[in-house]
Amino acid sequence: MRNIRVILREEIPSLGDAGDLVSVKVGYARNFLLPQGKAVLATESRIAEVEHHRRVVAEKLAKELSDLQAVRDKLAALDLEISAKAGEAGKLFGSVTSAQVAALLAEKGFDIDRRKIVLADQIKEVGEHTVPIRLRGDVSAEVKLRVTAEE
Repeated sequence: MRNIRVILREEIPSLGDAGDLVSVKVGYARNFLLPQGKAVLATESRIAEVEHHRRVVAEKLAKELSDLQAVRDKLAALDLEISAKAGEAGKLFGSVTSAQVAALLAEKGFDIDRRKIVLADQIKEVGEHTVPIRLRGDVSAEVKLRVTAEE
């Protein structure tokens, strides 16, 4: 039996991911992969097109990563301050939320969604806190937040 080379259009668990160039039996390609649109025949032009597409995506991801790292560095140098009502012992009447932190960041010129601000537990005390921000899956930043008591 001979094999044929195809380019996968979607992930197939036993074979590979979308965009992979794989060698399969002729019958498997002719009867399953090609009719269902899960793969296309691997011609020289299609292989070149897939490689070009991979390069473009890699360049775009590298640029995006460098931009996010620059934002991370700017956030690390930032000091935020918020005042809230507090009791005698420094306990807040309520807590500082991620929406409040996002509003403070917006005042400083950073457009960060409140869902990207990861507060492990609520900030309920006066003092300095470190607030982690997940910019992307592999890039995160930390911002210093100083909570003061209102007069």
